[in-house]
Amino acid sequence: MRTRWAARGACAAVCAVLLSGCQSAPGGEEDGRLGERRTAASPTAARASGYGAEFLGVDECSSFGRTSFTEASCAGERAAARVIARHDGTARDGPRCPATTDFVLHISEQHPSSDEDGDGVVPRGYACMRHLQPPHPGDPGGGGGPRTIVGDCVYDLGDGRVRETACDGGAEREPDFKVTKAVDDRSECPASTALYVRLGGASPVGCARPV
Repeated sequence: MRTRWAARGACAAVCAVLLSGCQSAPGGEEDGRLGERRTAASPTAARASGYGAEFLGVDECSSFGRTSFTEASCAGERAAARVIARHDGTARDGPRCPATTDFVLHISEQHPSSDEDGDGVVPRGYACMRHLQPPHPGDPGGGGGPRTIVGDCVYDLGDGRVRETACDGGAEREPDFKVTKAVDDRSECPASTALYVRLGGASPVGCARPV
């Protein structure tokens, strides 16, 4: 899970979040999508398996694992998560994943001996994934996922830093604040707001209250 920078009261809110592999890789804070957390795949891990015309296309499934994975039949016992959005290029430059994405698989360009369409190339891209079975950390209050959204909770790390945790208190750390609203500007947050969290997107400011 990535660490998010936030500010109380009139302080400016900054988020700093990247996961291992691509957590410290390009594509997080600098591109304005600071509310994302991303899970990285090994540069040589992804490989084609013939389940569709595109490697990990929308509605296809991946096997268990995030640093080493393959496509898997969604009806099979090896399937762990379904692709809910798929984009070429990098997450830094491409569209954001849907709000309730559980994790992101980053796919480096591959040149396998065979692939879905026979051109010998699996292009660089990323797949927004949703677990086939609960729990869903990307859901509001779930305590994880690549984005911070309304309904999520965070705990205070000190020095203006916060990190997401489950709202139900079932995680290792209890929540200190809950994001109750997403707005265009901090001035639009309700009076009960004690923390501003940068979410990115169309309404980039998260208004958080104590819990």
